[in-house]
Amino acid sequence: MTSKKIMNDITDNVDPSLFEFAEYDESKSELTGYSNYSFWRSTFQVFMKNKVAMALLILIVSVVLFTVIQPYLPNQKSPTQIYINPDTGIQFRNVRPNDEFVFGTNSIGQDLWARVWSGTRTSLFIGVSVAIFEAIVGITIGALWGYVRKLDAVITEIYNVWDNIPTTVVLIILTYIMKPSISTIIFAMCMTGWLQMARFVRNLILIIRDREYNLASRCLGTPTSRIITKNLLPYLVSVIMLRMALAIPAAIGNEVFLSYIGMGLPIDIPSLGNLVNEGRALMMDPNQRYQLFFPAVVISVVTISFYVIGNVFADSADPRNHV
Repeated sequence: MTSKKIMNDITDNVDPSLFEFAEYDESKSELTGYSNYSFWRSTFQVFMKNKVAMALLILIVSVVLFTVIQPYLPNQKSPTQIYINPDTGIQFRNVRPNDEFVFGTNSIGQDLWARVWSGTRTSLFIGVSVAIFEAIVGITIGALWGYVRKLDAVITEIYNVWDNIPTTVVLIILTYIMKPSISTIIFAMCMTGWLQMARFVRNLILIIRDREYNLASRCLGTPTSRIITKNLLPYLVSVIMLRMALAIPAAIGNEVFLSYIGMGLPIDIPSLGNLVNEGRALMMDPNQRYQLFFPAVVISVVTISFYVIGNVFADSADPRNHV
């Protein structure tokens, strides 16, 4: 039996109603494949798989929220008021933690519970402010430094001069010249904080600046601002978020250091730096170590949480880790 006869027999036995001719549709021929991939959704999905980072994120969010609402809760004491024992007329000096004073009192009778949370608000405000300034200025200067060739030599010289001055010296001089305050601390940290971010962004942009799609964009007349914001910076999201997350505990650490050397905020402005500095003097007395323990625990929770969350988020934002 020939193959032609076999095909004819198969054709005769097939129901023609099961088949229909496909018509050509020009609009459908232009359609491309569709993907519901979302960078940020995928980033958060990868981030949430890390249980340690999620636990620390919940912890730091809880600490920040409680720090904000703490003054409005009932039966809260003032962080600056000196409390007097009504029975003796003497200040509640160095009272250990009890039902009335949850974290105890300091050497002049101030409530440590209120001072710790007030100091946390102050230090977090300083840290977040410095991180935002560092991100805005550092990314802007770093992007122009790395992409615009005419600015490379000028910004490089400015960076070399400013970076060779020790950060500690800049912080000490500025806080010594200006009136001690929160704005002074923020200004002093911002003067040096943007340097590392700018250099980091510049080095990364140099790597991807001359890739084919950027050359094509320049040939098509795409403005420099659009190339930077659309072609370059999206590739740096992970490292930028990491630098911002690390900038907050770094700023808090600098504030603690300045308070340690006596050039931080005034004593009447509670901060974690002031509290640690006060508790450090009492560290050798076993009955008063609680004055160092409580602010040290808060600083540790904040710094470790931001460090771990920043590293995990940077890894999660890497597209190579996405499914």
